[in-house]
Amino acid sequence: MTQKRWLEGRTAWVTGGASGMGRATALRLAEAGAHVAIGSLVSSQRSVALPEQNVHTPAENALEETAEAIRAHGVRALALPLDVVSQASVDTFHAEILRSFGPVDILVNAAGSSARKLIRDHPDDIWHRMIETNLTGAFRTIRLSLPSMVERGFGRIINIASTAANVGYVRHSAYCASKAGLLGLTRCVALEGAPHGVTCNAINPGWVATDSNYSACEQEIAIAGLDISVEEYRDRIASGLPQKRFLHPDEVAGLAIFLCRDGAAGLNAQDITIAMGSLW
Repeated sequence: MTQKRWLEGRTAWVTGGASGMGRATALRLAEAGAHVAIGSLVSSQRSVALPEQNVHTPAENALEETAEAIRAHGVRALALPLDVVSQASVDTFHAEILRSFGPVDILVNAAGSSARKLIRDHPDDIWHRMIETNLTGAFRTIRLSLPSMVERGFGRIINIASTAANVGYVRHSAYCASKAGLLGLTRCVALEGAPHGVTCNAINPGWVATDSNYSACEQEIAIAGLDISVEEYRDRIASGLPQKRFLHPDEVAGLAIFLCRDGAAGLNAQDITIAMGSLW
């Protein structure tokens, strides 16, 4: 195993892997030598999402395009639609990983969703959907992957949370609550896996230039009744950030891949913020 291929022979599962931070992390894992399975909620599954839910659903071909980019690193790829809200979908996907690659060594929960509602008139369905996507979805994949990690004495679980896990924001109660809950889950999983060579950490990104963020900004513009483009709106946001820019997904992926290293085994039960010095 060369230094560059230090994950050779490992199997990774990345939810939300066809776009954004999930895709960037999947490619980094492949570059390090891991076989990678990616799943995303795609456009043909859009009907399962709620009308007021912000969830990026890439085209079907985004899965295969990402798979091809993974295979270009000389590893195997598995790419299938995945709805983390559905236990059946998660079970089917996990079974296909076992059939194709074997047990999961690295799990990255990058699938996520957001919504913008005031508490006083917050719909139950939006609330439940945020919890199901951002918190329970990760619980489902962890519950399936953790036992074999414990049995084999190695595992890396990385949950993509958010600065919203530690900071409140108007109209984001369900999102903030679900991401804060994800930190609680992270800490409990970390303690359960600690005696067995398994770590579990969360990453809290700030503003990241993703397609999901683009659609979130569209929602913000509509709610505020602004007559500006998304690009102008994002420029306004960037001008108020300490580094005057949005993060690139690969910067988040770089932190995720570091947490997979043997040298990062002492990092456990942590939530690590990567937000350029910004609180939100």
